[in-house]
Amino acid sequence: MTKPRQHHHRFIIGTILLLLSLDSAPSISAHFFPNITSIPEDLLKNTTANPWGFFQQLAGCHAGKKYDGLAKLKHYFQYFGYIPNSLSNFTDVFDDNLESALQTYQQNFNLNITGQLDDQTVNHILRPRCGNPDIINGSTSMNSGKTNNTSSSHHIHTVSHYSFFTGRPRWRKQALTYWFLPENQLTDEVKTVFSRAFDRWSTVIPLTFTQTDSIYEADIRISFFAGDHGDGEPFDGVLGTLAHAFSPPNGRLHLDGDENWFVTGDVRTSAVTSAVDLESVAVHEIGHLLGLGHSSVEESIMYPSISSRTKKVELASDDVEGIQTLYGSNPNFNGTSAPPVQERETGSGSGGAHCVHSRWGLTGLIMASCLAFLLL
Repeated sequence: MTKPRQHHHRFIIGTILLLLSLDSAPSISAHFFPNITSIPEDLLKNTTANPWGFFQQLAGCHAGKKYDGLAKLKHYFQYFGYIPNSLSNFTDVFDDNLESALQTYQQNFNLNITGQLDDQTVNHILRPRCGNPDIINGSTSMNSGKTNNTSSSHHIHTVSHYSFFTGRPRWRKQALTYWFLPENQLTDEVKTVFSRAFDRWSTVIPLTFTQTDSIYEADIRISFFAGDHGDGEPFDGVLGTLAHAFSPPNGRLHLDGDENWFVTGDVRTSAVTSAVDLESVAVHEIGHLLGLGHSSVEESIMYPSISSRTKKVELASDDVEGIQTLYGSNPNFNGTSAPPVQERETGSGSGGAHCVHSRWGLTGLIMASCLAFLLL
């Protein structure tokens, strides 16, 4: 076999392996609701699910005591970086590690620093949130990573709390492209939500974002998955962790396909108590894609938690200062606050993604073609 032929075959095999890797996790249909009238009646009757709802009964627990379920809470804190990964075999004893984790968590989220599971803290733990950890390898730029301005009332009073990933990774080009997993079969209406979310960032920095249909050209890859999807950060169903994204230049943004995503209209009036505003989550996760970590400023987009039936899409000054530290300012930015992004007209569509029962759709056809060509 000649060398050109060998290289050709290697390219075809590489393409097949890449396509297989993209399908290593099951892609699913997500639940999108364009308006209140589109919500199925059976869903309205079952809207209270929360994977962390069990923690509600732990309110009032104190150090030194044993309570059923504290081991699960320790796993929660370990997942988000508050307990070192070196620790395992958790028990239901309220030990020093849990007390320390609680104090750090309370400090990061501007709560009363008590080290106890008071009602204020438990109610905050129950909030849906981003799946990215607040503390990575013991390091954070949220409140607990800063030493200035603590008061006798145990509240934190600081100004800027934007943070970055370790090493401050950033994109080294200004024109970025993004791609949607075809198996999710997102409507134009849903894609427009992401377009608006990207526009909010490009308003304040000199970066542009353009959709592409080619994964080979894409810098950013957006997918909806459910449960374990192969990246070591499984989703947990309705509420809980909503999405997660990776730092530059990885470019992966994963959203939980089990959430009840609200696409248009006022999510605050949704009859579904578990309704999550898609644009609000997308703007936050894009911040991670661009290199921002979590912030302790509750008004900021990069604050880790967002309650259901809440819309928060406008960049706060903390977000603007942080992202401009990485990329500089858009020459057309007015320098005060991020102006609102105009909503674009979209087609009627169904507002929902369609379930794909098999992974061997378009990908299967491409693979079959490659194999046939390889055998020529």
